[in-house]
Amino acid sequence: MVVDLSRALAGPQATMMLADLGARVIKVESPDGDDSRHWGPPFVGDDGISTYFLSCNRNKESVTANLKSEEGRSFLTALLQVADVLVENFRPGVLERLGFGEQRLRELNPRLVICSLTGFGHDGPEWQRAGYDQIAQGEAGLMSLTGPAGEPTKVGVPIGDLLAGMNGAYGIVAALFERERTGRGRVVRASLLSSIVGAHAFQGTRYTVAGQVPTGEGNHHPSIAPYGIFRTADAPIQIACGNDAIWRRLCQVMDLFVEDPRFASNQLRVQHRDRVTAALETVLRGAPADHWLKLLEHAGVPAGRVRTLDEVYAWDQTRSQGLLVEVDHPTLGPVELPGPALRFDDNPYAGAREHHTHPPLLGEHDDSVRAWLGLTSAALGTGDKA
Repeated sequence: MVVDLSRALAGPQATMMLADLGARVIKVESPDGDDSRHWGPPFVGDDGISTYFLSCNRNKESVTANLKSEEGRSFLTALLQVADVLVENFRPGVLERLGFGEQRLRELNPRLVICSLTGFGHDGPEWQRAGYDQIAQGEAGLMSLTGPAGEPTKVGVPIGDLLAGMNGAYGIVAALFERERTGRGRVVRASLLSSIVGAHAFQGTRYTVAGQVPTGEGNHHPSIAPYGIFRTADAPIQIACGNDAIWRRLCQVMDLFVEDPRFASNQLRVQHRDRVTAALETVLRGAPADHWLKLLEHAGVPAGRVRTLDEVYAWDQTRSQGLLVEVDHPTLGPVELPGPALRFDDNPYAGAREHHTHPPLLGEHDDSVRAWLGLTSAALGTGDKA
């Protein structure tokens, strides 16, 4: 069982991934609810449900408790004594001030795996900074790599939060596996900063090894050419020439550069990217995107269209992979949610579950969780305001 004390996105993403794998996740919220319940528009339904909250809280139970009250702390204590995992993304030091520092947690439950997610880490000179995704994207260098040159641009999803959540879930699974041998839990730590820096990939080694400081280069790959977005007569398409054999096939389709030694290697094509791009687009603009995509597919050249989200969710390939799940929401009725990325064996459903449950209403499971723990209503203190 997972106790989820987290709010917003990084922690809820981690616990949702665990829930998708079959874990029981009990989300402990303040009486006012997770911050993301109030993030919008859009809000949907008569009760104004946040679509942001819906995106990261499926397959969970919601209980409310004021952790600044004695009743709320007693309730949390009872939960932690039977839990396998605790996930929290308070600022460093907050959980200890509430009376649940690491030593106390170990006393309550030596087998507990503790996952703590922060903005910039748990130590170092700036450990106390609050973690918000766009700030972390800027501080961790990601915005400097994204968008056109000279125009730092954030990624279109809160990628720092999502990566931190993924790293947290990954660490939790490893710690649970270790616990099977040792009998004791471990503390797992991740941050938005560590998760973004850890995803720098080849851009990081461009600096650490080659001494180059990468900058934004728009929609073309800095180290491979041609690899990017190209204009046709009606819509942009993307083409990726990951090796010289693909390049030669592309040249045959386009009737360009077929025997030109100046572009025979990727290194040469990167040096002359502007000329390669201009020549390709001159030909591509002579016909619509569908025409070129069929030719490129037939020739074995990786290519694709640039879809809007409505097109993605209507796409047969998306649906064939179980990437949309339907849940029955108590106030919205049947709704579709973006589903988990993992599938197991021939299970037609996304994740490890055969059925997914709706993101919970605030405090929806107060009574059932209370009864499971053998607590009375008075012991919970759910109505106390912080």
